[in-house]
Amino acid sequence: MSLNIFMQQLVNAASLGSLYALLAIGYTMVYGILRLINFAHGDIFMLSTYIAFYAMTSFLLPWYISFAIAIILTILFGILLERGAYRPLRNSPRISIMISAIAASFLIENLAIVIFGGRPKAFPSVPAFSKIISISGVSTSSISVIIPIVTFIVLILLGYIVNQTKMGMAMRAVSKDYEAARLMGINVNTVISFTFGIGSGLAAIGGVMWGLKYPQLIPLMGLMPGLKCFIAAVVGGIGDIKGAVIGGFILGFGEIMIVAVSAFLPYDLSGYRDAFAFVLLIAILLLKPSGIMGKSSVEKV
Repeated sequence: MSLNIFMQQLVNAASLGSLYALLAIGYTMVYGILRLINFAHGDIFMLSTYIAFYAMTSFLLPWYISFAIAIILTILFGILLERGAYRPLRNSPRISIMISAIAASFLIENLAIVIFGGRPKAFPSVPAFSKIISISGVSTSSISVIIPIVTFIVLILLGYIVNQTKMGMAMRAVSKDYEAARLMGINVNTVISFTFGIGSGLAAIGGVMWGLKYPQLIPLMGLMPGLKCFIAAVVGGIGDIKGAVIGGFILGFGEIMIVAVSAFLPYDLSGYRDAFAFVLLIAILLLKPSGIMGKSSVEKV
């Protein structure tokens, strides 16, 4: 493999890993607060791309206004989903709220098919994000460079919110002990809604960038990325934000490297890039079930 091709694939891997990291953080934040796997997270990601698509094509809004509307509406949808599907079951057995999450995922997917149609749609091309950049013989689209930069900025802002604000302190308190936080006067409902809003916002940012990089939209487009980002969160240590980022990048780099290496092998391995995520999940569960950054703990019955 030549150095130029390797560097080009490295940029692609960083771009894909950044997208996975954004989605994985949403999973891990909700789990850290509620001990809930939000299986509808990938569908929230899908909705953001459709909102941006229709804002640009049907209402002819500029891309920056369309993206802002998509992020805001996706955040509101995530908060409404928590209030409607999860909050009423908060004191029920965990299996009940998990079933509710699965049902919410199927409901959103099927409503999307009815509302948006099953035919694939092409996400509008934005010239600012589709330019070809060449640096030292390495050519790539500008969106592949922009995605890691946006992810880095978002992670800095998220770190500030979680570690330097009162709401972030409340989130950390709720994640440690739900009932003790309530006794200390923390409005747990507000904290949980805020967490869902942040997670949905990250999914929306990832969604619009995904649409720019992979411009084919279908109602089930959030299914596989959602599963992979859940795996990334588990690999990194679900409940740990840094772990989710690490898991996302491991997944992204692993997939791209499989495709890159396939070009120099007698057998094409690119068809196994999705399988890599599941093999990685099995390996991490066998070797370190708590994940790379996770801490071993005993589940309370």
